Amino acid sequence: MRKTRKRLPASGSQASVRRHEEHLPWKKQKLLDIHQALNCDPVDIETLRRAAASEGGLLTDDIRRKVWPKLLSVNVYSLPAKPSKDVREDHKDYRQVVLDVRRSMRRFPKGMRVDEREVLQEQLIDIILDVLRRNPQLHYYQGYHDLVVTFLLVVGERMTIAIMEKLSNHHLRDFMDPTMDNTKHILNYLMPILERVDRELHDFMIRSEVGTIFALSWLITWYGYVLSDFRHVLRLYDFFLASHPLMAIYFAAVIVLYRQKEVKSSECDMASVHHLLSQMPQDLPYEDLIGRAQKLFISCPPSLMTQSAALQSCNM
Repeated sequence: MRKTRKRLPASGSQASVRRHEEHLPWKKQKLLDIHQALNCDPVDIETLRRAAASEGGLLTDDIRRKVWPKLLSVNVYSLPAKPSKDVREDHKDYRQVVLDVRRSMRRFPKGMRVDEREVLQEQLIDIILDVLRRNPQLHYYQGYHDLVVTFLLVVGERMTIAIMEKLSNHHLRDFMDPTMDNTKHILNYLMPILERVDRELHDFMIRSEVGTIFALSWLITWYGYVLSDFRHVLRLYDFFLASHPLMAIYFAAVIVLYRQKEVKSSECDMASVHHLLSQMPQDLPYEDLIGRAQKLFISCPPSLMTQSAALQSCNM
């Protein structure tokens, strides 16, 4: 008969704390776990990652301001200075950045005063140009501003510069090449992943010749461009910041798999399937899909899919 180890008796105060923690509502318990992880020396990054990826994400913007920099190893005591006045001078991307930012009004909270929004838009322009000037190896792409504005609205100007420098040189690096070759390569993971999970769906999409361009804006903006509820955007950013850089394409796969009945019921042609998948539902079960994406990443890891993605490129 298997013996179970007896728990050592705790002191009165320890036992009281333990009983209290065991009966805490899950959100309060999560807040306690995050607080304890932040106060560890060194900071318990793994606990913070689990918190960001698990149900509810990081829960509040106040927590995000503390945890997001830790997930990216940002030194909060040595943030970049605010962009100088000459950051816009003679910058090759200035006109395109301004055009994109001017079109980004829907990304700001409804009801925000016009003058407040205009101040943030000017900051947004300066942040983007400052990151690009500091990192001449990076190339601006349309959709980059959708990422930057999300961070600006949560963590402020200087922290956003620090976060975007880290992200642009890591998670987003492939999107910031002179050409779209690496971005297309990441999109090419989508069909092999679908083939592993639902061969019928994969074959239907291949016959329709829909390709993967419908998922481009999902991928390069971390879904910020296609989701109207800012809470859902923040939930996904918690998840992606705590995950492998390719997790956004796995999330694209679980969205398509979730909608497989709709896809298979549509006309099997490029226009019909592309139109259907381009219309992102706003009532997706995000927590469920995040869980599915994590499982899919484990069952079909990038190391297993790399060759199939490369073959997709050759076939195209």
